[in-house]
Amino acid sequence: MLIFAGVVIALAGLVFLLTRDRMAKYDLPEGQRFGPANQQAAEASAAALQDINQRLRSAGKRHEKLSLKQRAFSMRETMDAFFSSEETVSSFTDVDAGGVPAEWVMAPGSNSSRRLLYIHGGAFMAGSPRSHRVITSKLSEVTQCAVLSIDYRLMPEHGRLAAVEDCRVAYQWLLQNGPQGSDEDAPSVVFVAGDSAGGNLTLALLAWARDTQLRTPDAALALSPITDSRFASPSIRSNLETDIMLKPLAARFAWMPGFLISLGGRFLAGHKASDPVVSPLLGDLSGLPPILVLASDSEILRDDGRRYVNKAVEAGTDATLMLWDNVPHVWPIFYPHLPEAVEAFSQIGDFFKRQG
Repeated sequence: MLIFAGVVIALAGLVFLLTRDRMAKYDLPEGQRFGPANQQAAEASAAALQDINQRLRSAGKRHEKLSLKQRAFSMRETMDAFFSSEETVSSFTDVDAGGVPAEWVMAPGSNSSRRLLYIHGGAFMAGSPRSHRVITSKLSEVTQCAVLSIDYRLMPEHGRLAAVEDCRVAYQWLLQNGPQGSDEDAPSVVFVAGDSAGGNLTLALLAWARDTQLRTPDAALALSPITDSRFASPSIRSNLETDIMLKPLAARFAWMPGFLISLGGRFLAGHKASDPVVSPLLGDLSGLPPILVLASDSEILRDDGRRYVNKAVEAGTDATLMLWDNVPHVWPIFYPHLPEAVEAFSQIGDFFKRQG
């Protein structure tokens, strides 16, 4: 009986160690909250969201019964087509960024001495510069930057770290090259931005630039970022039903115990999920440039952004979290149809103006 009791206690201790969430202390404070300014704005937002959510549900249904590999290829086609009819004000020029395919995005009035590296989202399996032109064009407009939007290597054809390497190569290339080539002077201002998976790569890049003593970006933006590849944040489960965009993908894993989700994260990443290279939340967040994180209060990655900002602030980094109510994952991509996207870009523009 004593032996049996000892085994039970040992197993209970193992389960506790496997499921204990050491990042829970960064769940507060909640961050700045934004929403419609008045009833008229709320009604306009509701009408836009109804149309957007219907489109998202329709697109998501096409992937539901596909294998993970099949879903990756289907997502790529869907994402490139979803925003293909949107009008933008920028020019788009293909370029080889040190071996990484990319495009320069230039809005009227942009300055080639002001440069911004943009890293698109898509669950590390999909997305491209083309799928994110709404965001990159608007970023060029509000920052007056030449935006280098990169087409990094995707899973499953390539390992997770291939994307990390491409971001590093492209960033170093950006420091030495502008839209007119290598003859341009060094940039006066450098920013980095990304959404979702690209937000993860953005935040990981900041730590790498600091640790390698490269010129660090003057500021960074992360839209709805993945910061913890262990998928340990509470909102992964609590917001599953309200996240229209990510629910079809996350529902396959949300029922699992936390330690199994972490193992799944390691499998998907092809790398140790607790390594800060793929989970920037778990790294040293001191000595980083000013960071703005935007997240939706109803998306599964809300707490990834919240925990990252709170830990960064504790480490002495100037980091800010802005939360919007009842909007989709990476909602700025629905500019100008969604009023909250318009407001988000206003806040983003103000942030970057303060940094340079």
